[in-house]
Amino acid sequence: MIKFIKQLFVIDKHPKKGLFALEWVMAAYLAFTLLIIFFTYTKLENPDTMVWGRIRIAAITAGMWFVYRILPCRLTLFLRITVQLALLGWWYPDTYEINRILPNLDHVFARWEQDMFGCQPALLFHEALPWPVASELMSMGYAAYYPMIVFIVVYYFIFRYHDYQRTAFVILTAFFAFYLVYIFLPVTGPTFYYNAVGLGSIEQGIFPNVHYHFNYVQDCLPTPGYADGVFYQMVESAKAAGERPTAAFPSSHVGISTIIMLLAWRTGDRRMFFILLPFYVLLCLSTVYIQAHYAIDAIAGLVSGVVLYLILMPVSKKVCR
Repeated sequence: MIKFIKQLFVIDKHPKKGLFALEWVMAAYLAFTLLIIFFTYTKLENPDTMVWGRIRIAAITAGMWFVYRILPCRLTLFLRITVQLALLGWWYPDTYEINRILPNLDHVFARWEQDMFGCQPALLFHEALPWPVASELMSMGYAAYYPMIVFIVVYYFIFRYHDYQRTAFVILTAFFAFYLVYIFLPVTGPTFYYNAVGLGSIEQGIFPNVHYHFNYVQDCLPTPGYADGVFYQMVESAKAAGERPTAAFPSSHVGISTIIMLLAWRTGDRRMFFILLPFYVLLCLSTVYIQAHYAIDAIAGLVSGVVLYLILMPVSKKVCR
């Protein structure tokens, strides 16, 4: 432990002078979305706030770069990268601010779901497993999403430092890839859509087009399951704090957690992988169980997670030096 703490403050003899690869990815996403804001300025609800938010993020990035240049060591590098990963929480609701200018597409995806499965899995799954234990396990799996990300990032920083920047690059770039899809594909998921059209219509296989409904109404269904459960309350609190009618297809929860599991496998630590595996399985199932996603969202998340990993890992080897 003492050796590790000392390593945190060892000055890097050859520090990178410019931006890290993941910061360039963030900058590209910032610039691209800024162009969208300028071209759609009169249609957006809060364009000034969105622009100033980007200016603040640019300033934070510049500040962290400056700190690292003054004291280039593992600790400041970790803080610099952690800031970018933490800011993903700001970028998520921003997708809603942009895609709300487009008509909602949930009626299309709900119909595809019905045609593929002959039912709405998000409507029936929790009814098939109504017990408090099942509910808590599903909620626990869903709540494990961010802890899994933090765990694997910290693991690489401590035990596989030479691959730490690559790991952070892959995760952050994958997030922005999903966010780009969400900007142009306004799908809210069952919890918002079912609430908007009524469960009666869904049960009858009626999926009306709600057009721009979510521009004005952002209410969603309460999470199904055991309402007195500890993990249930955690999920409800998270929804109340930052959930928006956006980001349903494909499921980034499934996609990013799939990437996390592939990164865990890559470490060679099989014990760690199999410890994380039950949480991953529960997380994937819970996205449908708690009605956050259609089943096709989860399937697309799984496929896109694998594809992004296979693309980004070779790229990271070239750009993270």
